[in-house]
Amino acid sequence: MEQALIIFVKNPVLGKVKTRLAATIGDQEALRVYEALLAHTQEEVNRLKDTTVFVFYSDQFENDNWNRTYFKMNQEGIDLGERMNHAFDTILTRKYAKTVIIGSDCYDLNAEIIQDGFDALNDYDSVVGPSEDGGYYLLGLKQSTPSIFKNITWSTDTVLKETETKLQALNKTYTLLPTLNDIDTEEDLKNTKLYGNLYSNH
Repeated sequence: MEQALIIFVKNPVLGKVKTRLAATIGDQEALRVYEALLAHTQEEVNRLKDTTVFVFYSDQFENDNWNRTYFKMNQEGIDLGERMNHAFDTILTRKYAKTVIIGSDCYDLNAEIIQDGFDALNDYDSVVGPSEDGGYYLLGLKQSTPSIFKNITWSTDTVLKETETKLQALNKTYTLLPTLNDIDTEEDLKNTKLYGNLYSNH
């Protein structure tokens, strides 16, 4: 298979996931939301064809529900940039022609959009899926590009702009996918179908 998908996930542990969301809805509900996001991500990824999937955990994993055919690894690095760069380097050295990374925070992300990301790499050096908060929910590369992960102000509304600036400085061609909504806050949650799915009976 020539295309590889990296998924960054956290173990669904009470008090350890969706902390910004938990600040207003509580740890228990935040965990419930994250478990729903993980299930959705897995469902969409399972629909992809001819894709090798690598699940990178933020810490040691146990008793997870991911498909056993997926490869499971641990994230390594101090900040998000280091962890993503390490993941890309790990997978790109395996000679995949196209590698895409996603997280597990975007309920709007589906298999078709992920595949669009892979397809974009037929024509561009890289592809980015912007999120409404100024970051990105997807990044695709064909070769190791360490500098786009360095000196980025992570978890801010300038992540996408800073990344685009770095790609332009490297003369890397890139294209943007549709802008989607990451779920980080209660307001984000209320703007997704997931909110209705979880709370329609309440």
